[in-house]
Amino acid sequence: MPSQRLSLQNYVDGIRSGNRLTLSRAITLTESQLTSDKVLSEQLLNEISGEKKDAIRIAITGVPGVGKSTFIEAFGTLLTSQQKSVAVLSVDPTSQRSKGSIMGDKTRMDTLSYNPLAYVRPSPSSGSLGGVTDSTAETILLCEASGYEIIIVETVGVGQSETIVKEMVDFFLLLMLPGAGDELQGIKRGIMEMADLVAINKADENPLKAKQAQAEYRNALHLFPATESGWIPEVLTCSAIQQTGLLEIWQQIIDHEGQLKANGFWQRQRDEQQITWMHRYIKRQLLQKFYNHDAVKKAIITAESDIQVGKTLPITAAKKLLNIQSEKFEGNS
Repeated sequence: MPSQRLSLQNYVDGIRSGNRLTLSRAITLTESQLTSDKVLSEQLLNEISGEKKDAIRIAITGVPGVGKSTFIEAFGTLLTSQQKSVAVLSVDPTSQRSKGSIMGDKTRMDTLSYNPLAYVRPSPSSGSLGGVTDSTAETILLCEASGYEIIIVETVGVGQSETIVKEMVDFFLLLMLPGAGDELQGIKRGIMEMADLVAINKADENPLKAKQAQAEYRNALHLFPATESGWIPEVLTCSAIQQTGLLEIWQQIIDHEGQLKANGFWQRQRDEQQITWMHRYIKRQLLQKFYNHDAVKKAIITAESDIQVGKTLPITAAKKLLNIQSEKFEGNS
Protein backbone atom coordinates (compact mmCIF):
# COMPACT_ATOMS: atom_id res chain seq x y z
CA MET A 1 0.00 0.00 0.00
CA PRO A 2 1.58 3.36 -1.04
CA SER A 3 2.43 5.84 1.69
CA GLN A 4 0.13 8.85 2.03
CA ARG A 5 1.29 11.91 0.12
CA LEU A 6 2.70 14.67 2.32
CA SER A 7 1.53 18.26 2.05
CA LEU A 8 3.94 21.11 1.36
CA GLN A 9 3.81 22.15 5.01
CA ASN A 10 4.50 18.58 6.12
CA TYR A 11 7.63 18.56 4.00
CA VAL A 12 8.76 21.99 5.20
CA ASP A 13 8.22 21.17 8.88
CA GLY A 14 9.86 17.76 8.58
CA ILE A 15 12.91 19.15 6.75
CA ARG A 16 13.40 22.00 9.23
CA SER A 17 13.12 19.62 12.19
CA GLY A 18 15.75 17.29 10.70
CA ASN A 19 13.37 14.36 10.21
CA ARG A 20 15.31 11.80 8.15
CA LEU A 21 12.24 10.05 6.76
CA THR A 22 10.82 13.34 5.51
CA LEU A 23 14.20 14.26 4.04
CA SER A 24 14.34 10.95 2.18
CA ARG A 25 10.83 11.44 0.83
CA ALA A 26 11.66 15.01 -0.20
CA ILE A 27 14.72 13.80 -2.13
CA THR A 28 12.59 11.16 -3.84
CA LEU A 29 10.16 13.94 -4.71
CA THR A 30 12.89 15.94 -6.47
CA GLU A 31 13.97 12.83 -8.39
CA SER A 32 10.44 12.10 -9.60
CA GLN A 33 9.44 12.72 -13.22
CA LEU A 34 5.75 13.19 -12.38
CA THR A 35 4.49 16.68 -13.17
CA SER A 36 2.64 16.98 -9.85
CA ASP A 37 5.81 15.98 -7.95
CA LYS A 38 7.89 18.50 -9.90
CA VAL A 39 5.48 21.29 -8.96
CA LEU A 40 5.49 20.32 -5.28
CA SER A 41 9.27 19.94 -5.30
CA GLU A 42 9.76 23.44 -6.69
CA GLN A 43 7.42 24.86 -4.06
CA LEU A 44 9.37 23.08 -1.32
CA LEU A 45 12.72 24.33 -2.61
CA ASN A 46 11.40 27.89 -2.75
CA GLU A 47 10.23 27.60 0.86
CA ILE A 48 13.62 26.49 2.19
CA SER A 49 16.04 28.23 -0.19
CA GLY A 50 16.03 31.63 1.53
CA GLU A 51 17.28 30.32 4.88
CA LYS A 52 20.87 31.02 5.90
CA LYS A 53 23.07 27.93 5.84
CA ASP A 54 26.75 27.51 6.70
CA ALA A 55 27.28 24.00 5.37
CA ILE A 56 30.47 23.05 3.56
CA ARG A 57 29.89 21.25 0.27
CA ILE A 58 32.59 18.74 -0.65
CA ALA A 59 32.88 16.65 -3.81
CA ILE A 60 34.94 13.47 -3.63
CA THR A 61 35.90 11.69 -6.82
CA GLY A 62 38.65 9.47 -8.12
CA VAL A 63 39.59 6.66 -10.43
CA PRO A 64 37.80 3.28 -10.08
CA GLY A 65 39.26 1.21 -7.28
CA VAL A 66 40.65 4.17 -5.36
CA GLY A 67 38.40 3.40 -2.39
CA LYS A 68 36.00 6.35 -2.38
CA SER A 69 33.33 4.69 -0.25
CA THR A 70 35.87 3.37 2.28
CA PHE A 71 37.47 6.80 2.44
CA ILE A 72 34.14 8.58 2.93
CA GLU A 73 33.12 6.20 5.70
CA ALA A 74 36.40 6.82 7.55
CA PHE A 75 36.34 10.56 6.86
CA GLY A 76 32.66 10.89 7.81
CA THR A 77 33.28 8.97 11.03
CA LEU A 78 36.12 11.36 11.87
CA LEU A 79 33.85 14.37 11.33
CA THR A 80 30.99 12.94 13.41
CA SER A 81 33.48 12.21 16.21
CA GLN A 82 33.92 16.00 16.29
CA GLN A 83 30.13 16.30 16.68
CA LYS A 84 29.61 17.51 13.12
CA SER A 85 26.59 16.33 11.18
CA VAL A 86 27.36 14.85 7.77
CA ALA A 87 25.16 14.07 4.76
CA VAL A 88 26.66 11.79 2.11
CA LEU A 89 25.10 11.86 -1.36
CA SER A 90 26.51 8.95 -3.31
CA VAL A 91 25.79 8.57 -7.01
CA ASP A 92 25.62 5.04 -8.45
CA PRO A 93 26.02 4.44 -12.19
CA THR A 94 22.85 3.41 -14.01
CA SER A 95 22.81 0.62 -16.57
CA GLN A 96 22.10 1.93 -20.06
CA ARG A 97 20.51 -1.43 -20.87
CA SER A 98 18.27 -2.11 -17.87
CA LYS A 99 18.14 1.47 -16.50
CA GLY A 100 18.75 -0.08 -13.09
CA SER A 101 21.33 0.80 -10.44
CA ILE A 102 23.07 -1.42 -7.90
CA MET A 103 22.82 1.29 -5.22
CA GLY A 104 25.58 -0.37 -3.22
CA ASP A 105 27.17 2.63 -1.53
CA LYS A 106 24.90 2.50 1.51
CA THR A 107 25.91 -1.10 2.16
CA ARG A 108 29.58 -0.19 1.74
CA MET A 109 29.18 2.57 4.36
CA ASP A 110 27.47 0.36 6.91
CA THR A 111 29.00 2.03 9.99
CA LEU A 112 28.33 5.57 8.81
CA SER A 113 24.77 4.70 7.74
CA TYR A 114 23.87 3.88 11.34
CA ASN A 115 25.63 6.89 12.82
CA PRO A 116 23.01 9.27 14.32
CA LEU A 117 24.98 12.29 13.08
CA ALA A 118 25.22 11.01 9.51
CA TYR A 119 22.81 10.56 6.64
CA VAL A 120 23.74 8.44 3.60
CA ARG A 121 21.63 8.70 0.48
CA PRO A 122 22.50 6.70 -2.67
CA SER A 123 20.86 7.86 -5.91
CA PRO A 124 21.04 6.49 -9.45
CA SER A 125 22.82 8.63 -12.03
CA SER A 126 20.01 7.80 -14.51
CA GLY A 127 22.36 8.47 -17.38
CA SER A 128 23.29 11.98 -16.24
CA LEU A 129 26.78 13.16 -17.11
CA GLY A 130 29.25 14.86 -14.82
CA GLY A 131 29.27 12.14 -12.16
CA VAL A 132 26.08 13.38 -10.47
CA THR A 133 22.29 13.13 -10.87
CA ASP A 134 19.94 15.69 -12.37
CA SER A 135 18.69 16.54 -8.88
CA THR A 136 21.97 16.62 -6.92
CA ALA A 137 21.86 20.41 -6.53
CA GLU A 138 18.33 20.22 -5.15
CA THR A 139 19.31 17.40 -2.80
CA ILE A 140 22.17 19.49 -1.42
CA LEU A 141 19.73 22.28 -0.52
CA LEU A 142 17.39 19.83 1.20
CA CYS A 143 20.22 18.37 3.30
CA GLU A 144 21.43 21.83 4.30
CA ALA A 145 17.90 22.85 5.30
CA SER A 146 17.77 19.69 7.44
CA GLY A 147 20.71 21.02 9.41
CA TYR A 148 23.62 19.00 8.06
CA GLU A 149 26.87 20.93 8.44
CA ILE A 150 28.92 19.02 5.88
CA ILE A 151 27.56 17.74 2.57
CA ILE A 152 29.72 15.15 0.80
CA VAL A 153 28.94 14.30 -2.81
CA GLU A 154 30.52 11.02 -3.92
CA THR A 155 30.52 10.97 -7.71
CA VAL A 156 30.15 7.98 -10.02
CA GLY A 157 33.91 7.85 -10.47
CA VAL A 158 34.21 7.21 -14.17
CA GLY A 159 37.42 9.18 -14.45
CA GLN A 160 37.03 12.17 -16.75
CA SER A 161 33.40 13.33 -16.66
CA GLU A 162 33.30 14.47 -13.04
CA THR A 163 33.03 18.12 -14.07
CA ILE A 164 29.48 19.25 -13.35
CA VAL A 165 29.87 18.49 -9.64
CA LYS A 166 32.55 21.20 -9.46
CA GLU A 167 29.75 23.67 -10.18
CA MET A 168 27.83 22.52 -7.08
CA VAL A 169 30.42 22.37 -4.31
CA ASP A 170 32.90 24.49 -2.37
CA PHE A 171 35.75 21.97 -2.26
CA PHE A 172 36.82 19.37 -4.82
CA LEU A 173 38.83 16.43 -3.46
CA LEU A 174 40.48 14.11 -5.97
CA LEU A 175 41.53 10.70 -4.67
CA MET A 176 44.36 8.88 -6.45
CA LEU A 177 46.31 5.66 -6.01
CA PRO A 178 50.03 5.12 -5.48
CA GLY A 179 51.96 4.58 -8.70
CA ALA A 180 52.00 8.10 -10.14
CA GLY A 181 53.71 7.16 -13.40
CA ASP A 182 50.81 4.98 -14.50
CA GLU A 183 48.15 7.19 -12.99
CA LEU A 184 49.40 10.36 -14.66
CA GLN A 185 49.01 8.58 -17.98
CA GLY A 186 45.33 7.97 -17.32
CA ILE A 187 44.17 11.27 -15.85
CA LYS A 188 43.28 14.32 -17.91
CA ARG A 189 44.55 17.78 -17.14
CA GLY A 190 41.00 19.12 -16.76
CA ILE A 191 40.09 17.13 -13.67
CA MET A 192 43.49 17.85 -12.09
CA GLU A 193 42.96 21.57 -12.58
CA MET A 194 39.61 21.36 -10.79
CA ALA A 195 41.08 19.73 -7.68
CA ASP A 196 41.41 21.78 -4.51
CA LEU A 197 43.30 18.86 -2.97
CA VAL A 198 44.78 15.63 -4.31
CA ALA A 199 44.98 12.78 -1.80
CA ILE A 200 46.93 9.59 -2.48
CA ASN A 201 44.80 6.93 -0.79
CA LYS A 202 45.93 3.42 0.22
CA ALA A 203 49.33 4.84 1.13
CA ASP A 204 49.73 2.04 3.70
CA GLU A 205 49.92 -0.59 0.96
CA ASN A 206 53.08 0.87 -0.55
CA PRO A 207 54.47 3.91 1.35
CA LEU A 208 57.37 4.38 -1.08
CA LYS A 209 55.13 4.48 -4.15
CA ALA A 210 52.74 6.79 -2.32
CA LYS A 211 55.57 9.26 -1.63
CA GLN A 212 56.69 9.03 -5.26
CA ALA A 213 53.14 9.68 -6.42
CA GLN A 214 52.89 12.66 -4.06
CA ALA A 215 56.02 14.19 -5.59
CA GLU A 216 54.82 13.51 -9.15
CA TYR A 217 51.44 15.14 -8.58
CA ARG A 218 52.98 18.14 -6.86
CA ASN A 219 55.20 18.66 -9.88
CA ALA A 220 52.20 18.31 -12.20
CA LEU A 221 50.13 20.83 -10.23
CA HIS A 222 52.96 23.36 -10.35
CA LEU A 223 52.67 23.39 -14.15
CA PHE A 224 49.10 24.65 -13.99
CA PRO A 225 48.23 28.37 -13.89
CA ALA A 226 47.28 29.94 -10.56
CA THR A 227 43.70 29.34 -9.46
CA GLU A 228 41.18 32.17 -9.66
CA SER A 229 40.48 31.84 -5.95
CA GLY A 230 44.15 32.19 -5.00
CA TRP A 231 44.10 28.77 -3.33
CA ILE A 232 47.19 26.59 -3.93
CA PRO A 233 46.19 22.90 -4.10
CA GLU A 234 48.26 20.51 -2.00
CA VAL A 235 48.97 16.79 -2.45
CA LEU A 236 48.69 14.61 0.66
CA THR A 237 48.91 10.89 1.38
CA CYS A 238 46.36 8.99 3.43
CA SER A 239 44.96 5.58 4.26
CA ALA A 240 41.24 5.15 4.84
CA ILE A 241 41.83 1.65 6.23
CA GLN A 242 44.49 2.81 8.71
CA GLN A 243 42.67 6.14 9.20
CA THR A 244 45.87 8.12 8.69
CA GLY A 245 46.10 11.51 7.00
CA LEU A 246 42.40 12.24 7.43
CA LEU A 247 42.89 15.06 9.95
CA GLU A 248 45.35 16.73 7.59
CA ILE A 249 42.78 16.55 4.78
CA TRP A 250 40.10 18.07 7.01
CA GLN A 251 42.50 20.86 7.99
CA GLN A 252 43.04 21.63 4.30
CA ILE A 253 39.28 21.99 3.84
CA ILE A 254 39.05 24.31 6.87
CA ASP A 255 41.96 26.42 5.62
CA HIS A 256 40.40 26.57 2.15
CA GLU A 257 37.11 27.81 3.59
CA GLY A 258 38.87 30.46 5.68
CA GLN A 259 40.94 31.78 2.79
CA LEU A 260 38.08 31.93 0.28
CA LYS A 261 35.68 33.56 2.72
CA ALA A 262 38.33 36.14 3.59
CA ASN A 263 38.96 37.13 -0.04
CA GLY A 264 35.27 37.03 -1.02
CA PHE A 265 35.61 34.17 -3.52
CA TRP A 266 33.51 31.74 -1.45
CA GLN A 267 30.26 33.72 -1.89
CA ARG A 268 31.10 34.73 -5.46
CA GLN A 269 31.52 31.08 -6.36
CA ARG A 270 28.20 30.20 -4.72
CA ASP A 271 26.48 33.01 -6.68
CA GLU A 272 27.97 31.80 -9.96
CA GLN A 273 26.87 28.25 -9.19
CA GLN A 274 23.26 29.45 -8.82
CA ILE A 275 23.38 30.96 -12.31
CA THR A 276 24.99 27.81 -13.73
CA TRP A 277 22.23 25.75 -12.09
CA MET A 278 19.62 27.83 -13.97
CA HIS A 279 21.31 27.31 -17.35
CA ARG A 280 21.78 23.60 -16.67
CA TYR A 281 18.07 23.27 -15.86
CA ILE A 282 17.07 25.12 -19.04
CA LYS A 283 19.18 22.78 -21.19
CA ARG A 284 17.71 19.72 -19.47
CA GLN A 285 14.14 20.93 -19.92
CA LEU A 286 14.66 21.79 -23.59
CA LEU A 287 16.13 18.34 -24.22
CA GLN A 288 13.18 16.64 -22.53
CA LYS A 289 10.64 18.74 -24.43
CA PHE A 290 12.36 17.96 -27.71
CA TYR A 291 12.24 14.18 -27.26
CA ASN A 292 8.71 14.28 -25.82
CA HIS A 293 7.36 16.22 -28.82
CA ASP A 294 4.88 13.95 -30.67
CA ALA A 295 6.05 14.94 -34.16
CA VAL A 296 9.68 14.44 -33.16
CA LYS A 297 8.95 10.98 -31.76
CA LYS A 298 7.47 9.87 -35.07
CA ALA A 299 10.18 11.54 -37.17
CA ILE A 300 12.99 9.95 -35.14
CA ILE A 301 11.84 6.46 -36.15
CA THR A 302 12.05 7.40 -39.83
CA ALA A 303 15.34 9.24 -39.34
CA GLU A 304 16.98 6.28 -37.61
CA SER A 305 15.85 3.95 -40.37
CA ASP A 306 17.18 6.30 -43.08
CA ILE A 307 20.54 6.57 -41.32
CA GLN A 308 20.87 2.79 -40.98
CA VAL A 309 20.35 2.15 -44.71
CA GLY A 310 22.62 5.02 -45.66
CA LYS A 311 19.83 7.13 -47.13
CA THR A 312 20.77 10.22 -45.12
CA LEU A 313 23.63 11.53 -43.00
CA PRO A 314 23.17 11.77 -39.21
CA ILE A 315 23.79 15.53 -39.27
CA THR A 316 21.16 16.03 -42.00
CA ALA A 317 18.62 13.96 -40.07
CA ALA A 318 19.39 15.87 -36.90
CA LYS A 319 18.80 19.22 -38.61
CA LYS A 320 15.42 18.07 -39.90
CA LEU A 321 14.40 16.93 -36.42
CA LEU A 322 15.53 20.22 -34.89
CA ASN A 323 13.51 22.12 -37.51
CA ILE A 324 10.36 20.37 -36.25
CA GLN A 325 10.93 21.83 -32.80
CA SER A 326 11.88 25.23 -34.25
CA GLU A 327 8.61 25.37 -36.19
CA LYS A 328 6.73 24.69 -32.97
CA PHE A 329 8.46 27.61 -31.21
CA GLU A 330 7.87 29.92 -34.17
CA GLY A 331 4.23 28.92 -34.34
CA ASN A 332 3.78 29.84 -30.66
CA SER A 333 5.60 33.18 -30.92
